[in-house]
Amino acid sequence: MDLRGVRLEFGPVALEPIEERHREPLRAATNADRDVWDLYPYSMADPHFDGFWIGLRARQASGAALPFAVSLDGACVGISCYLNIETAQAACDIGGTYYRPDARGGVVNPAAKLLLLGHAFASGARRVAFKVDALNTRSRAAVSKLGAVQEGILRQDRVTWTGRVRDTVVFSVLRDEWPAVEAGLRDRLTPSPIGRGRLTPQA
Repeated sequence: MDLRGVRLEFGPVALEPIEERHREPLRAATNADRDVWDLYPYSMADPHFDGFWIGLRARQASGAALPFAVSLDGACVGISCYLNIETAQAACDIGGTYYRPDARGGVVNPAAKLLLLGHAFASGARRVAFKVDALNTRSRAAVSKLGAVQEGILRQDRVTWTGRVRDTVVFSVLRDEWPAVEAGLRDRLTPSPIGRGRLTPQA
């Protein structure tokens, strides 16, 4: 697997490897729903944003994570990442995903997942996993709707930034499952103006 951070586009939805120019737009996006961070293992809302940003950029530089700023019609609406990248095993996670409230429930998430999954499998991935807080019913439903398979629940998997001990639900998509998942995502996007767009990674 040779997974790299490149610009990905599908209609008005674009994913770009994070750069310093994304810092303040992403800060504004992550502060748009401060309560939702209680369902994350960390908080990106102020006053935690700067420390998180510095750590994320360090992980990006080391290759431990590939974070993307997600934009809709040119405006930053959130973030999503490749995590736990295991090149030799041809496996990675998609996670660290957050969208501004006004970007939820529309084309942003299915387009972003189409791009991220497509790029991972085109780069040689055998398996892509999603790990979701058991209490985050919205995210669990969204991942299930993708066509990912729920593998199980890791009980008391980690302590979150609030001190809560979370159970983690593990989902995955395998290489031979990707064509069906891709078709489902494209079907979901077809009624929208971007439904017939092309999957166009750009360096």
